Amino acid sequence: MSAEKEMIGSTAAGLSAEKEMVGGTAAARGDDHTKFVTVHNVALADAIEKQKPSPWTKAMFQLYFCLFVATLNSGINGYDGSLMGAINAYDQYRLYFGFDPEKGTPGTGIVYAIYTIGNIVGSFFAGPATDFRGRRVGMAIGATIIVIGTCIQATARNLAQFMGGRFLLGFGVAISASAGPAYASEIAHPSYRGVMTGIYNCLWFMGGIPGTFVPYGTHKITGSNSWRIPIWLQMVFSGLVLCFVWFIPETPRWLIANDRHEEALAVMAKYHGEGDPNSPIVQLEYREMLEDISKTGSDKRWWDYRELFNTRETRYRSMLVILMAFFGQWSGNGPVSYYYPTMLKGAGVTSKETQLLYNGMQNLVSFGGSVFGAIFTDKWGRRPQLMVSTGIAACIFVIILSLNATNLYENSAGELVAKRSSQSNAVIAFIFIFGFVISAGYTPLQALYPVECLRYESRAKGMGMYNFFVNIALFYNTFVTEIAFTGAGWKYYFLFIFWDTFEVIVIYFLFVETKNRTLEELSEIFQSKTPVKTSISKVQVIMHGDEGVTEVLNKENVA
Repeated sequence: MSAEKEMIGSTAAGLSAEKEMVGGTAAARGDDHTKFVTVHNVALADAIEKQKPSPWTKAMFQLYFCLFVATLNSGINGYDGSLMGAINAYDQYRLYFGFDPEKGTPGTGIVYAIYTIGNIVGSFFAGPATDFRGRRVGMAIGATIIVIGTCIQATARNLAQFMGGRFLLGFGVAISASAGPAYASEIAHPSYRGVMTGIYNCLWFMGGIPGTFVPYGTHKITGSNSWRIPIWLQMVFSGLVLCFVWFIPETPRWLIANDRHEEALAVMAKYHGEGDPNSPIVQLEYREMLEDISKTGSDKRWWDYRELFNTRETRYRSMLVILMAFFGQWSGNGPVSYYYPTMLKGAGVTSKETQLLYNGMQNLVSFGGSVFGAIFTDKWGRRPQLMVSTGIAACIFVIILSLNATNLYENSAGELVAKRSSQSNAVIAFIFIFGFVISAGYTPLQALYPVECLRYESRAKGMGMYNFFVNIALFYNTFVTEIAFTGAGWKYYFLFIFWDTFEVIVIYFLFVETKNRTLEELSEIFQSKTPVKTSISKVQVIMHGDEGVTEVLNKENVA
């Protein structure tokens, strides 16, 4: 180990001297554009340096519109996720369908379950629907099913009709949740893929925030319109997708996979090359897609899921997708959501109206955290982003557990009562902090990281698989967590302190870094014998103005 340190020290000294020499050469030429930098991928760094893309051009704003249409699919899911939690508290809704107004979620658990079941069933159709005629058609199919499901649900005269609508809703969302992220990542500019695709899942709150505040505004309406109006509004996002999806281009990767090369090159030239098909970034992407994308892959066979598991490379990719599905739902966001009313009650907040308002504020804080995480994901890297946020979440759970353990007790009626309201208020404050932290770490990456881990041929089916396991995790959050909290109370937080610590360890040893590479360049990582080490390694290069990379200082990647 000491010999290795000595060698690293010598290498660093040599590189430092070389850097000095480069600076002297630049000065002699009267040129200060020479840069000594470390990069993850030489080819992409060279293309970016030569082209110098800007996020503020007309072409980029046209690309933002394409991405906005894709992100509407995330808003669809967010709206329902917040909506049902809110209208479930309505006496108007519970009495209309014959649920006991005094009982909690278990009285309407079947309504939650049927949506999840629809989503799980839809996961098996999501891949073929997204591969069938392209990502755009996949988004349109999902949106159409959601519109039909919403109409059935909003006009329901009995529980069977309401549940039928929710099943269709979940089915359609499964397709949208696979097609949307696939489209966003495949059309995104390679220089800004982290931010552009990371923003996709942040727009869950574009639906989640209205899904909270619309019921807050309608809960005083007498009769069934109090819950029918919010449900009708569920068609807004899916309706917008159906209106706009035909005005955006298909992704160049789908076009190349289906032997439509000229169209693919035209799309990349317009959105990635400022209209120039010979721009360095467009030419790099085009070459890599031709080399990496198969014209006979499993995306041409709707029934073929073998490419998710038939090689060591694909098994590693699928493992990370599945782990991300569970980590994204089990890092504590589930239990905090379910225990939130109890925390508010312990702080003296018993009004349903105030609880709805606090819930809306929680969504706003979480939205701010998710956007913050999306903006900086390419700077931080996916691995540090996940590890740091999960580690902080574990520490917050320790604090919340300690505050509850020393403050909450059961009175003679078996109700939780707080000794000190100030301590309960501190718990609520830490829940808000938790929402910001976990959203900054996970929300942008829940759509971005699985897409990056999957090859083109299995991307659509892989996102369907991801959605399947997300719903398995959500099923646990919806039903098991509440039962556990009912029996164990605040002691249940011990499990999440342990689990989050376990997650940090797994992420450190198994999760690869995917930033600053094109989607095709990621194959090099997964084909390596040591994927994690390869993913975090860098290359030292010299860049000189418009010439791009003029010299690679070390031929082998060094961590």
